[in-house]
Amino acid sequence: MNPLRLPPDWPYRDAALSLRVGRLRHWLIDTGPRDAPVLVLLHGTGASGHSFHRTIPGLAERWRVIVPDLPGQGCTISPGFRRLGLDEMAEDLWALCDALKVAPEAVIGHSAGAAIGLRMAEMRPIPLGVIGLNAALGEFEGAAGLLFPLLARGLASLPMAAGAMAALWGRPNTVNRILAGTGSPLDPEGRAMYLRLVRDPDHVTGTLGMMAQWRLQGLLSRLPAMAFPVCLIASEGDRAVPPQVSVDAARRMPQARVVLLPKLGHLAHEEAPDGLSGEILGCLSQR
Repeated sequence: MNPLRLPPDWPYRDAALSLRVGRLRHWLIDTGPRDAPVLVLLHGTGASGHSFHRTIPGLAERWRVIVPDLPGQGCTISPGFRRLGLDEMAEDLWALCDALKVAPEAVIGHSAGAAIGLRMAEMRPIPLGVIGLNAALGEFEGAAGLLFPLLARGLASLPMAAGAMAALWGRPNTVNRILAGTGSPLDPEGRAMYLRLVRDPDHVTGTLGMMAQWRLQGLLSRLPAMAFPVCLIASEGDRAVPPQVSVDAARRMPQARVVLLPKLGHLAHEEAPDGLSGEILGCLSQR
């Protein structure tokens, strides 16, 4: 998405900046005290940094909060599909941190963003570790595990597919059904932001490219070796990633614990009035 097309009331638009690092042009929110320790927040597949608009205020009083749009999604422009896999995105996010001259104290990731955070922590030390919000730490099983990436790869490679899918998905009723299916129907403002995203062919292309290259087998096999702090916050009303996924993953990691939230859905940080900042600060305080 071209940042110039963002509406004036897009969350934290005034605190965002565009920064080229290598072949990527990152779009990121950078707010909070400049001399404070740094938190990096990573959104999930198909979203953008806007999804943390309720989370940021509760963190930015004491922390410098950096929220990038993932490569190819939102307003971060990717030159192609080759850098949209798990390892590549983790590498590019570390390159972004280097360009900003920051070393995050912790990474907070929602859904697929939690997996990227874990991969970042494998690459370099993150003192306070990783906090996952409804972390997507499971694989598709059986035929779906083979066909889903192939389908996404095929759609992403077709020149007209992204525009057609943006037109198909970019209907209010369709977006409402998708969000309701996660257990998080969201308010009208939240639904309108996702509607704007899915109507953008570039965002759809980047999302499909990430889905096509998403491979978690290696990361999941290394969970027992992850000797850094991990806190997994899971919603009991999540219809997209059941809380049992977090429970099972935490059992395999030596320094992991789980916090279960009643009622909220997959987008719990967009439902809760404080964006789960209280739960996040609780996890950080125990480090």
